[in-house]
Amino acid sequence: MGFVQLLMQEGQETTALAAQKLTLLDFAIKGGWVMIPIFLLFLIATYIFIERFYVIKRASRQDTNFMNRIKDYIHDGKIDAALALCKSTDSPSARMVEKGISRLGRPLHDISTAVENVGKLEISKLERGFPTLATIAGAEPMLGFLGTVIGMVQSFYNMEQAGNNIDVSMMSGGIYTALITTVAGLIVGILGYFAYNTLVVRTEKVVFSLEATMTEFLDILNEPLKTGRLYGFIPKK
Repeated sequence: MGFVQLLMQEGQETTALAAQKLTLLDFAIKGGWVMIPIFLLFLIATYIFIERFYVIKRASRQDTNFMNRIKDYIHDGKIDAALALCKSTDSPSARMVEKGISRLGRPLHDISTAVENVGKLEISKLERGFPTLATIAGAEPMLGFLGTVIGMVQSFYNMEQAGNNIDVSMMSGGIYTALITTVAGLIVGILGYFAYNTLVVRTEKVVFSLEATMTEFLDILNEPLKTGRLYGFIPKK
């Protein structure tokens, strides 16, 4: 009988523990008001990451024949056709080349500076939202710790109010509730950190591609014409 009673007691304890399992929503509610800014910042970080990811992915797409066609147009003196091709191609490299072609007839140094400035502008557009994402990744753990400190203060205050009627569950419940915000803040902070670095790495690849395009374009301009002049000094018509 003792063995049977022990099994029944263990079964009842298991059922009670299963009934006490908390869902993510329960954890969020028990975390208190600090969970609200943590969740809002998580939504903002998610939006920035998804939006920037697809923008950078679209910017990284390159037409392998783009520069070859630009070179052929310039060789044939079809400057208008080269400009039309750049305008019809929606990419940072095409906008850089378009600026360079529009400056033909000026010294190569001026063309190079203009192309470089457009490249910097395109990179700054790609990096839009990066500071916000980095701030969220750093602020989330601190928000979590803030919630923990507030929870601990409330727990000790309740213990003081209870006087000699202190219950262990009162303290343990307050502590675990306080630690929920730390867990949430660390999770969001870690995810934000990885998201930020993922975007930075993909942006650097686009930067390298823009630098290669700029170098190739300047090499085309440095090639002498049949008349012996350089493309950078083609007189404007």
